Amino acid sequence: MQQMVSAKSKWRAVDLAYTALFAVLMMVCAWITVPLTVPFTLQTFGVFAALGTLGGRRGTYAVAAYLLLGLAGLPVFSGFRGGPGVLLGTTGGYILGFLALALLYWAVTARLGQRPVVMAAAMVLGLVVCYAFGTAWFLVAYARTAGSIGLWAALGMCVFPFVVPDLAKIALAMLLSRQLAPQLR
Repeated sequence: MQQMVSAKSKWRAVDLAYTALFAVLMMVCAWITVPLTVPFTLQTFGVFAALGTLGGRRGTYAVAAYLLLGLAGLPVFSGFRGGPGVLLGTTGGYILGFLALALLYWAVTARLGQRPVVMAAAMVLGLVVCYAFGTAWFLVAYARTAGSIGLWAALGMCVFPFVVPDLAKIALAMLLSRQLAPQLR
């Protein structure tokens, strides 16, 4: 009996290749680091570029692949680090928040379309979710290792310094994806 699979749900080799390519892009972007309490990296640019270029489904798969590579111990995170210890550490919530960001982006663009304003709004909203998840994680992990810290202090270390650079990364990823996406479809 022949199995019927719709063209939309069929996973092609080219989808796998693009997913792997953008997982590698996130890895390379993570290695470009300015060390701070929460390192300043281009990781979020890689996430935004994957989502904007590949779309919600393939972009989310690229983010998931990146996280799985890091969880397996490959040195894909900032500072050439990998493994569960990184994800369980103080900055792990921000890294895991990339998946929440990607899933939200996928849901919003699937519902409202791929217009640039929708894509940008979904990226900004996803970034807010990533910040919220990461900051909540940071508060717990920091308290475990160094003692209690207030919300405003955590936001001052982990979010406020990154808002403008992350918005610039969204703008750059949008420009890049508008050029690349038509070539990859």
